[in-house]
Amino acid sequence: MSNKDRTIMIHRRTPESAEMVANTRRAMAITPVLNKLTYADGDEIRAVFSDLIGRRVDDSFVLIPPFYTANGRDIRVGRNVFINQNCTIYDLGGVDIGDDVLIGPNVSIITTGHPLEPSRRRDGVTAAPIVIERNVWIAAGATIIGGVTVGENSVVAAGAVVTKDVPPNSLVAGVPAKVIRLLGE
Repeated sequence: MSNKDRTIMIHRRTPESAEMVANTRRAMAITPVLNKLTYADGDEIRAVFSDLIGRRVDDSFVLIPPFYTANGRDIRVGRNVFINQNCTIYDLGGVDIGDDVLIGPNVSIITTGHPLEPSRRRDGVTAAPIVIERNVWIAAGATIIGGVTVGENSVVAAGAVVTKDVPPNSLVAGVPAKVIRLLGE
């Protein structure tokens, strides 16, 4: 099953939407604490980020604040992950970041959206998972949209907008992102 097939809808004024709002409030209370820290505060950054996502990150995890999220609880991070400054991860649909991933500055990883039909747009929020496999590099200013898997060893070029799965061992670029070449050839 593709990630797009796992899209969910959270309707307004439901217990699920109340939980979403509560998680956003919690994240909005934690992220300012995280964003007051500096690069030199690695241990404290890991502790606060672990609190934000609800599970301990590995000692090899590095994040340079500021960092933004509307939830945090649905982010899973592998070992040896680096997240550069000013990244945004909206994780309501779930974001899995594999080992050895590099995420450049100003990257947006967005699992959420709204229905396309104008009459349904305010009905609630849609969410689809994002999977970033092992050894991926997401360059500065790239955007990853919900329902996408970025395959192992791939590179997402600066400024790319990824709307479809990225095959393993490939370089994608552009808006929307397309495979430019396979890596290792």
